[in-house]
Amino acid sequence: MLILILAYLGGILTIASPCILPVLPFIFSRADRPFLRSGLPLLAGMALTFALFATLAAVGGGWVVAANQYGRWLALVLMAVFGITLLFPAVAERVMHPLVSAGNRLSDKIAADQQHQVGPSLLLGVATGLLWAPCAGPILGLVLTGAALQGANVGSTFLLLAYAAGAATSLALALLIGGKVFSAMKRSLGAGEWIRRVLGAAMLVGVVAIALGLDTTVLARISAASTGGIEQRLVQMFTPAATPAKLPMQTAVDTQPVLDDLGEMPALSGAVQWLNSPPLTAESLRGKVVLVDFWTYSCINCLRTLPYVKAWAEKYRDQGLVVIGVHAPEFAFERDIGNVTKEAKKLGIDYPIAIDNNYSIWRAFNNQYWPAHYFIDASGHIRYQHFGEGDYAQSERVIQELLRQAGAKNISTAVSQVAGQGVEQAAGNQAGISPETYLGYARAENFASGKAEQDMVARYGVPENLPLNDWGLAGNWTVGGENVTLNAPNGRIVYRFHARDLHLVLGPVSGGKPVAFKVTLDGKAPGEMHGADIAPDGRGVVTDQRLYQLIRQTDGAGEHTFSIEFEQAGVAAYAFTFG
Repeated sequence: MLILILAYLGGILTIASPCILPVLPFIFSRADRPFLRSGLPLLAGMALTFALFATLAAVGGGWVVAANQYGRWLALVLMAVFGITLLFPAVAERVMHPLVSAGNRLSDKIAADQQHQVGPSLLLGVATGLLWAPCAGPILGLVLTGAALQGANVGSTFLLLAYAAGAATSLALALLIGGKVFSAMKRSLGAGEWIRRVLGAAMLVGVVAIALGLDTTVLARISAASTGGIEQRLVQMFTPAATPAKLPMQTAVDTQPVLDDLGEMPALSGAVQWLNSPPLTAESLRGKVVLVDFWTYSCINCLRTLPYVKAWAEKYRDQGLVVIGVHAPEFAFERDIGNVTKEAKKLGIDYPIAIDNNYSIWRAFNNQYWPAHYFIDASGHIRYQHFGEGDYAQSERVIQELLRQAGAKNISTAVSQVAGQGVEQAAGNQAGISPETYLGYARAENFASGKAEQDMVARYGVPENLPLNDWGLAGNWTVGGENVTLNAPNGRIVYRFHARDLHLVLGPVSGGKPVAFKVTLDGKAPGEMHGADIAPDGRGVVTDQRLYQLIRQTDGAGEHTFSIEFEQAGVAAYAFTFG
């Protein structure tokens, strides 16, 4: 119920966002008609179409997304025809004549009986629903994620209907008020023809804006700045805060592990989807030794443990080990199952992955860390747990012992020799390296560019001399709760750090295009000290929402000034991590 209320409130906020502008001309083209017979059917058609296509898109895969794109272009053609008929009555007479029987008349000069106004208004609403690209923001992200997680069922449809109903409510109020203004203008000015032509021109401008993608790029970015703060506060009001921690490398302990009984393995039923496997249950895993690995794909500590987890899964699979990766997201983009699927494939993970977007499995295990490993015996009891990186030899001995206890034969006593590559390479084991640093105001520290204007477009500058572990922005940025978003070309992020490796979690804004950038280290191209995601001259491209390795030095001696400059707007930066 709380999520439904939240979705409804988020829909109401839609009208305050600039990305609704291309849709408004279609809505107000019916402002001079009776609301119950014209405005209401239009809004109902718009809301129902949005809910239907969003439900299908949430679960239908690539074919329905492609179908929706064809539908958008078909709707654009239809809306362009509507706009032209408003501009040119003679065209309306000719084009609309075959549709008279269905009541689809949009020109004031073509008489329309009251009983025939519902049909064309509903049709106009259906077309508008196909075109509507709602505003990007925490609320809509929550709504669409919830729908994708629940699948095509009554719950997901009601969730999307709640959002659409909220938007329809605010638009209905605007339409009712706008209708009175519209009628008054016609009575006082006798300007019906002029008003109709203005509406027709506005509809054509809306069609052009949508065809050029302005509704999902420029206007969406403006929307995030104008309503993101309100939406973020609503999210925080209705959802509990989670404060998990990432643990770095721990000191190796080369002793025989003590296997205690830490209780029965909790249920895995909270997973919203499974990758690489049908859904698994604690009961179906009885008789197997199980390793549960809590991770998230932008966590550098998790990535550095992956070579070992993958090696264990491969080495002991035939002897009874089942490895389950529980993906519990840290950032909003990690809730996107498509993102997780793509990154898991790139990382070479072929064992089962439980998508824990609701933190249900996380809470069932009473977990608090990324990465976290839970070792379960064949009777279904947790016998050992390890948090953070390191102690890999000891963890593998736990697996070997649990397999022996389960009756497996010829279990090797040798431990795997693993060497991670790229971002999976082990940390440099230096003392006093720079800490993980979040850029969004919810958890930001050591911001050196003055006061952060929360959820507002603002210009920032970087001080000439940055203290160690301080960072700053240069250019036109919006500082959000989770990230910072660049609003204009040539924006920079600068950090004074001490570490061998520097990583930055980056991504294009929602629906945005790849963004090119250039990195410098102490004012120069990094050369041989470039990371896996950039060239020696420091150039790279942000293509996906993930962690990017930007600097890898031969050692981590001394302090260095890192700078990254983006050539275009439309990039979001989340957090620095070091190693």
